[in-house]
Amino acid sequence: MIEAEWWEFEDRDSLAQQVADDIEFVIERALAGRGHALLAVTGGSMPAAIFAELGKRKIAWDKVVITLTDDRIVPDDDKLSNFAELTKMAGKTGATLVPLVRGATATDDPAAAGRAADARLADLHFPPDLVWLGMGEDGHTASIFPGPDFNHAVNGPAARRAVGVRPDPMPADRPANRVTLTLPALAGGHAMIVTIAGDVKKATLERAIEEGPSSTLPIGRVLAATEAAIDIYWSAE
Repeated sequence: MIEAEWWEFEDRDSLAQQVADDIEFVIERALAGRGHALLAVTGGSMPAAIFAELGKRKIAWDKVVITLTDDRIVPDDDKLSNFAELTKMAGKTGATLVPLVRGATATDDPAAAGRAADARLADLHFPPDLVWLGMGEDGHTASIFPGPDFNHAVNGPAARRAVGVRPDPMPADRPANRVTLTLPALAGGHAMIVTIAGDVKKATLERAIEEGPSSTLPIGRVLAATEAAIDIYWSAE
């Protein structure tokens, strides 16, 4: 069974306050130890409130690098771009923001986009000090989905930090191929947090944790491979 600590909140505002506190602690610990920090963060709706809280903190942001756990292969200004959202949320902090996808079109080949992302990450100080994951109701995390490219994402070469993937079935509300960090890149972080909301996602994540390394859910496989402490933040709404 996967070892993880649960933190439960009534609403996203109280969750955001606690998660911001814990991310600030991770950053300060990394800065004290090595003089720089690297975060790999999730997309989605939940990070906005957390970054709003982090923006109030007196952190040496000029020594912090932030990249993404995954992104869609879309043009830079597309509404589906996680990096565009990250720029809105964290662009004023002064941290260095590193995209996985840049200058893409919707027709770009995922394999080529994955290689480009892997090269873009080559100069960063991996493993990340923090890997921050979200999760879909189907158990996908980052852009590792159940389906044909699942094994490609979790069993690829250990040296690869990013790969291109084609979700199957393609999410109707976000129809785009993706680039995702590989399982070794995600699971190798010095700390991991997972943020989710709602009863359906809670039940899915509890199932993945119970199944452990044999889980058929991507989130279960990632958490089972993670040796660092795992903190799960759940809000009821």
